[in-house]
Amino acid sequence: MHLRDAQVLLTGATGGIGHAIAEALAARGAQLVLTGRRADVLEDLAGRLGGRALAADLSDPGGARDLLGRAGRVDIVVANAALPASGAVPELSVEDIDRMLDVNLRAPVVMARLAAEAMISRRSGHLVFISSLMGKTASGGAALYSASKFGMRGFALALREDLQPYGVGVTTVFPGFIRDAGMFARTGVRLPRGVGTRTPRDVARAVVRAVDRNPAEIDVAPLGLRLGAMVGGVAPTLSAIVQRRAGGDRITAEMAVTQRSAR
Repeated sequence: MHLRDAQVLLTGATGGIGHAIAEALAARGAQLVLTGRRADVLEDLAGRLGGRALAADLSDPGGARDLLGRAGRVDIVVANAALPASGAVPELSVEDIDRMLDVNLRAPVVMARLAAEAMISRRSGHLVFISSLMGKTASGGAALYSASKFGMRGFALALREDLQPYGVGVTTVFPGFIRDAGMFARTGVRLPRGVGTRTPRDVARAVVRAVDRNPAEIDVAPLGLRLGAMVGGVAPTLSAIVQRRAGGDRITAEMAVTQRSAR
């Protein structure tokens, strides 16, 4: 896919990472359809970047279908919207679980299903899913979040094979700890010494690269975290031990406290 003049639907556009992605796509000449729950923020961003603003609530079971219907032609979907889901499972209500899974997993799947139909007929298009390194290696205190991100990874990898014969690309982006904006940054949690971060612009550059080059996956994290994710994939028990000794339980517990107070 080429970004210039492509119609790009970006979810989660009202957050700092969404802003960075929108700016990077607009700089490449994309025509943006920006969506999120905060209409005032969307209108300001769309006005600045010359895009369209469509407020939507993806926790609503019909939200994704309604959004695709209003968006019109879509050449590229960037599924960036997500809810924080840290916390031990017994501490979450069933309503919390439903809402988190609806936004983090069900909505991207439904949007991909609806957008892919037209992309297949045109034999062009790209689907970009913003996941997390927690979709490659699980962390204590984040079972539900990991479940949604592991599910997204499996869905995207299989969908990529299904759509490859039709010229439609699928890429998943896996950010680690992102400073300055996003779920982790909002918590203000202190990381152990030596654990690095990346910026929202790094995530945005990964999205542009996804469309330009169509890789299956892109990690946005320092080398140490990328290696840790690899270990988690092949040796999950060892990974869990290392995470506990490095203070991983403290990080997720502190994030859960902050996220609970914001819900």
